Amino acid sequence: MPIKKYKPTSPARRFMTVSTFEEITQKSTEKALLGQIKNNAGRNSYGRITVRHQGGGELRKYRVIDYKREKDGIPARVAGIEYDPNRSANIALLYYADGEKRYIISPNGLNVNDTVMSGPTADIKVGNALPLSNIPVGTLINSIEMKPGKGAQMVRSAGNTAQLMAKENDFAQVRLPSGEVRMVSVDCKAVIGQVGNLDHSNIRIGKAGKKRHMGIRPTVRGSAMNPIDHPHGGGEGKAPIGRPSPVTPWGKPTLGTKTRDKKKASDKMIVKRRNSK
Repeated sequence: MPIKKYKPTSPARRFMTVSTFEEITQKSTEKALLGQIKNNAGRNSYGRITVRHQGGGELRKYRVIDYKREKDGIPARVAGIEYDPNRSANIALLYYADGEKRYIISPNGLNVNDTVMSGPTADIKVGNALPLSNIPVGTLINSIEMKPGKGAQMVRSAGNTAQLMAKENDFAQVRLPSGEVRMVSVDCKAVIGQVGNLDHSNIRIGKAGKKRHMGIRPTVRGSAMNPIDHPHGGGEGKAPIGRPSPVTPWGKPTLGTKTRDKKKASDKMIVKRRNSK
């Protein structure tokens, strides 16, 4: 989707860019597929802030996305490509032959009135969802499951794509956009093609107010605070951190410290890490 630049009528407009939304074919949404999003502004059930820098933002409704693609063997017509305020990728509205309607993440090259299908018998065509066991090695894929039947969890954002590298016994090796090579069960489904809205990464926000519309509040550096507010604060003039590694406002190590839960981590499925030295 091409990028539109503005004339510099103000300092904010000078560098602002937006998408031209040429891929979008319909503005109205399917009301039966809308859900509510509760804005908690980063607060938990006690009303305490547990995630900083969140709050405000434009009101929006959630579009229920079909990540599982379990309607095997039933063809669906692409009724339209829509904008989704909750994600970087666009979404496609499908009309199934049995009358049901569902949203999916729109791959690059999917057009209105195209026919898509899911299941082992589906063709190797953009938008079709198949188990990895039925996809040829070398194919570009997106919206990949990590566990069979759980729904797509990987490679879902705009412009991303993965590649099926190899298949051996019950597992397939998939190269992710980060460069990591991971083993995934061959029973997991994936969608053929690359996620659409390729130019999303080239858009420049342009002004602070637009960030506030997205529900993101300002972030203050710890070194600009007083010692009582942050461990990095205080000192005469610009002072260094003064400890072996940066820390959070509550003193826990950050910036490079590993935080994954070893019990829940799926590290054993990683063949090649993205940051391998």
